[in-house]
Amino acid sequence: MRVLIAGASGLIGTSLTTRLRRSGHEVVRLVRREERAADERRWDPPAGEIADGALDGVDAVVNLAGAPLLPGRWSAARKQVLLDSRVEPTEVLAEAVAEHGIPVLVNASAVGYYGDPGPSLVDETSPVGRGFLAELCTAWEGATESAATAGARVVRIRTGLVLARKGGLLDVLRPLFRLGLGGKLGDGKQYMPWISLDDEVGAIVFALENESLSGAVNLSGPQPATNAAFTKALGRAVHRPAIWQVPGFAMKIALGQAAEEMALFGQRAMPRALEEAGYAFRHPTLEDALAAAT
Repeated sequence: MRVLIAGASGLIGTSLTTRLRRSGHEVVRLVRREERAADERRWDPPAGEIADGALDGVDAVVNLAGAPLLPGRWSAARKQVLLDSRVEPTEVLAEAVAEHGIPVLVNASAVGYYGDPGPSLVDETSPVGRGFLAELCTAWEGATESAATAGARVVRIRTGLVLARKGGLLDVLRPLFRLGLGGKLGDGKQYMPWISLDDEVGAIVFALENESLSGAVNLSGPQPATNAAFTKALGRAVHRPAIWQVPGFAMKIALGQAAEEMALFGQRAMPRALEEAGYAFRHPTLEDALAAAT
């Protein structure tokens, strides 16, 4: 299979590229700078341009492009950057998929689609929630519509919190916890829909290869944990106590809406579509995922 990847230089994209190549697939990476390697093709999403020939012979497109949600406050200008960096590239790729008759588009999204449903279980059939992230994910997923209308199998992967040995959430938390400064955020009751990097990448490959998957697919572990439970588990994984608590109001003062939606909101998201399609998690428990990442 020849797979075109946008966002190949990020945490997930780098691991996905390696996994696909080890499995015998060919990967073409889209870059926004000048091409420096034989497997790179230049593109300019704001201009709607992709290098000639970039999609020749491509069997599937994976779009992981998007500016990081943190750090920093979500000013009106920053929100626009977050929106544009997701919606514009997705529209360009979806239209290219439609134009070239590419059969599969796997497009990034996030569990933030569900807003803050509290302790209620949510799966791919659950309605969109409230908040900026929910609005962002709705626009992001909607930008794939031209590919779906053209008959492509579009998989919208709603990713949770990716746990990795290098990069991602644990790069921020691990040093604090190892110093004994770990603790729960707010009251700790909010759910954290974690997933190991191995399973994140494994699930994307599964989505590429499994024709039964289409539409929304939650990429989160089968046992979501509350922030309080996550905090205790991470403390055990690094052999340090995790007794502190960061008050919710302090986080809101420091980061505003970003803190509220990224740390104090939570989704008890279940990977129903993956499980029903037969995906077997390599790290089905939080302890398994943390052991692999720490």
